[in-house]
Amino acid sequence: MHIDKYEDAIMNCRFCFMCRHLSAIGNVRFTEVDTPRVRAAMIYGLRTGTNSFEDEDFVDALYRSDLSACCRRNCVNGYDENGLCLAARADAVEAGHAPEAVKKLAAQYAKKTGWTATGKGDVAYFLDETTAADKKTADAAKKLMTAAKAPFKTITGGCIGKALKVLGYLGEAKVSAEAFAAFLKAEGVKTLVVSNPAAFDALTKDYPEMGIKLGCKVYCISGYLVASKVAFRKAAGEVYYLADDFMRNYDGCACPEKLLKALKAVNKPFGTNDEETYCCGEGAVVLDKLYPDVVKALAEYVAARADDPKKDRIVVLSAYTKKYLAKYGKLDVVTMDELAASCL
Repeated sequence: MHIDKYEDAIMNCRFCFMCRHLSAIGNVRFTEVDTPRVRAAMIYGLRTGTNSFEDEDFVDALYRSDLSACCRRNCVNGYDENGLCLAARADAVEAGHAPEAVKKLAAQYAKKTGWTATGKGDVAYFLDETTAADKKTADAAKKLMTAAKAPFKTITGGCIGKALKVLGYLGEAKVSAEAFAAFLKAEGVKTLVVSNPAAFDALTKDYPEMGIKLGCKVYCISGYLVASKVAFRKAAGEVYYLADDFMRNYDGCACPEKLLKALKAVNKPFGTNDEETYCCGEGAVVLDKLYPDVVKALAEYVAARADDPKKDRIVVLSAYTKKYLAKYGKLDVVTMDELAASCL
């Protein structure tokens, strides 16, 4: 089973309460089942025969996890309950016990292959569906890529494998990933820039794990702007940057902070600590499609921690996070793309 790779987490996380406060889902549902300790304990039950994937409530809890990886990042022993939860999802899928809603969603993503490229050059910007749905962010990204003064093409299209992997459909995820890698090769892409942190994580972490080699260098847009030494004429001023699940907890990427420095932003601390996630389940990629009520609660939880919700300028990396903090949290929120474009 895939969970066998996470023996340390299975045997240790089930006894530990230390990261309970970092479970975003547990913090809004007030349920022990939505904490790393109990998820690990339930997965341990698969070993002892006291639990099985036939238990719909157990599988539901696996798919309700926000997958922010805050617990892994802050664990003093480095136990990976986040990876364990993803592995358990894959085992549930292979056992034929994925929830019907998950099956339908996975089928939709598996069909979303096929990409198009417009423009010229060996530099490409990948405008994923999530970012494209936010016109302000998409327009800002175009301005920023133009400001980098390198001819570029824009790639649009469907799933590159991340959503399928998160849902536990590893075989289907690899098929999509291989198709996207082949597309990039056929287009002669040597430098690929992405705004969506989930896409960045897929291309730089998931693909190598799948054995897929990309013939191009992948940049998050923050890193690309810094490397290209784009000139910013205006100072960003006072902002509250919410650390991203993927860029901080998965990839340990400091590019967003470097860009904030280049923008002369005055970054103020948000919330009561710098360990929690405030990304509304971004790490789970499709949590909004499976548990919209939970995403709403997560956004309201974040809004309750803002000093001045109407005036504080919140900066996030993902258009996903922006969408729900604005919709449910009623916050003044912009993506990093928008902030940077406003400083050109």
